[in-house]
Amino acid sequence: MTYSRRALNTLALAASLTAALFVSGHAHAQAWPAKPLKIVVNFPPGGAADQIARSIAQPLQDALGQPVVVENRAGANGNLGGEVVAKSPADGYTLLMSSGGMVSVNPHIYNKMSFDPAKDLTPVASAARVLVFLTVRPTLPVDNIKELISYIKANPGKLSYGSAGNGSSPHLSGEMFKSQAGLFAVHVPYRGAAPALVDLLAGQIDYYFDPGIGLNQVRAGKLKLLAVGSMKRSPLFPNVPTLHEAGLTNFDADTVFGFYAPTGTPAAVITKLNTEINRILTTAAVKEKITALGGEALPLSPAEFASKAMEDSKRFGAIIKERNIVGD
Repeated sequence: MTYSRRALNTLALAASLTAALFVSGHAHAQAWPAKPLKIVVNFPPGGAADQIARSIAQPLQDALGQPVVVENRAGANGNLGGEVVAKSPADGYTLLMSSGGMVSVNPHIYNKMSFDPAKDLTPVASAARVLVFLTVRPTLPVDNIKELISYIKANPGKLSYGSAGNGSSPHLSGEMFKSQAGLFAVHVPYRGAAPALVDLLAGQIDYYFDPGIGLNQVRAGKLKLLAVGSMKRSPLFPNVPTLHEAGLTNFDADTVFGFYAPTGTPAAVITKLNTEINRILTTAAVKEKITALGGEALPLSPAEFASKAMEDSKRFGAIIKERNIVGD
């Protein structure tokens, strides 16, 4: 086949334009991030997710050379904030900081969600393994787990416990506690961990599985800490037993908090974010912040993070089915 000189010139121009577009697109991809990033926290200010996100946001901003803004979008046990991110452009500029519950718990408790966490969100980086601490108001006449169990059994339905919302880790911890100890107490759901803590301090509820934000009040004597809802003791309170040690065999309510992005976010961006967040998690300041919450910094690859979420989904799915837990 032969081409005229004019046709050859046209083909040459088209090839030149295509090459220019490719180079431009490649340069654009290489330039990420070229504008500010936003981290959506799907729980209210003051909670564990919020505190962890803010402790990482500033060093991440320094590493990327762009502002990193934290925005709280609470509601529906994390679903509202999750939806915001799931439906955002998959360009690496919008991230979600969430407890593991939105991915591993919510699909079990909500008959219908406006998005599918497993399909519409991509794990970017875990941040922390978060423990829960069984705390009680100081005026409750108990000083250990055995006394608390006996007191609740002697007053069925008269005591109440708070949570960060239906299906939150404090709620599931409370249901696991009732199931294994054979108790009946009233669940009071709040729109986040911080409001539940406020009411516990005010004596409006009797006990609470705290995700670490109330530990300063424990140290100040404003709350009593009776046990840790984990398979191992907290290094912050080495003399406080786990519920497993107290006789509730294999009691494990640990969850993993971390970052997610809209599915379709470029792999190179995910890798960059994972690398930087994992590095930040090894810094003294961030490790100290997470430790102060009673948690443990937990750098993982995206694949390891996804695998952990699947394990948690099976573990929590069992108690959700047993206790017939449903979302708000």
